Amino acid sequence: MLLELNDLFDVKTIRQDFPLLHQEVYGKPLIWLDNSSTTQKPQSVIDTLTQFYKQYNSNVHRAVHTLGIQATDAYEAAREKVQHFIGANSASEIIFVRGTTEGINLVAQTYGRKYIREGDEIILSTLEHHSNIVPWQMLAQETGAILKVIPVSDRGEILLEEYAQLLSSRTRIVALVHVSNGLGTILPIQEMTEMAHQYGARVVIDGAQGVPHLSVDVQSLDCDFYAFSGHKMFGPSGIGVLYGKQEILEDIPPWQGGGSMIRSVTFEKTTYEVPPAKFEAGTPSIADAIALGAAIDYLTNLGMNNIAQYEHKLTDYAMAQLAQIPGLRLIGTAKQKVGVLSFIFEDISPVEVGQLLALEGIAVRAGHHCAQPTMQRFGVTGTVRPSLAFYNTYEEIDSLVEVLRQIKLSN
Repeated sequence: MLLELNDLFDVKTIRQDFPLLHQEVYGKPLIWLDNSSTTQKPQSVIDTLTQFYKQYNSNVHRAVHTLGIQATDAYEAAREKVQHFIGANSASEIIFVRGTTEGINLVAQTYGRKYIREGDEIILSTLEHHSNIVPWQMLAQETGAILKVIPVSDRGEILLEEYAQLLSSRTRIVALVHVSNGLGTILPIQEMTEMAHQYGARVVIDGAQGVPHLSVDVQSLDCDFYAFSGHKMFGPSGIGVLYGKQEILEDIPPWQGGGSMIRSVTFEKTTYEVPPAKFEAGTPSIADAIALGAAIDYLTNLGMNNIAQYEHKLTDYAMAQLAQIPGLRLIGTAKQKVGVLSFIFEDISPVEVGQLLALEGIAVRAGHHCAQPTMQRFGVTGTVRPSLAFYNTYEEIDSLVEVLRQIKLSN
């Protein structure tokens, strides 16, 4: 039953759905605070994977036997779940890929190769993950296009005035992260998309850190493409989604060739299928896609608004507690952010802090988080990055803070 907004968000009960959380590391209870890297899986997702391989493992599409039909129905039902979850207009706008990285590369290698020419401009933000930088660099090197970068404030917020000045009649693509994986900043995507569209540019959104924490409606955002990964939203690894507007998907060429994406093949000519099949060459990650559907069912049952409200309160509490630790510098203090708690100690390296936390059973990420330009903007080579999900608790934050105080005192 869908929780009402005013109901208690029962984290203790929710945690029972996640078997991996109930273990010890170095004799200490595991505290999983590495959610921006990957999230843990509820039992329903694990069971869905097992059920597929035990009961109806088969390739999809074109099969006339019972298991093939069952697998195809479940696979396409997962596509429809994704459609409704992100508010797409049609299931044919949903392309299954390996993850956000492959989704962005698909756009760069299809839309980009067809439309980007020498002197055209591609705008990125300082906050981008490498997966939303390198594909565009590669495209720019191939075509002679120019990359431009939106700066951010000392809080880690986009400077919209600077963005407005970068936009021009030469702007062809604006590629933006929805939520910064390094700082947690939520970008004003809807406003930035509207600004880009005034110049006829296409907008590509890296939603890897957005979909797990926010209610996303791609039609309201009006973005042209939106990519995200299953493993960051409590689903399996190796599966992700690229959303694209129908008219754009129909217009652009396929990226890879092979089975499943063709209508007919002769040695003289190949005719391609319509989207999404045109972009899904070869055997897909069938079980993972179906289990992604199970993850969406789980999130939908909890309610994304409920999740966002709980995580917002937990984030505020965590930021306030961390700010009281002597010698700790928070990196990324945007007013609108999710539970990414990047920080440094001036006299202890992030890697050392991460290792000391690990010995206490606390799993965090330490390093540049595949966001080196973000780190450079703040004058650091990396940070310690605890990152939250809805199964984390206030007690876990207290444990983190206490261990960090001990680390600081002993160094």
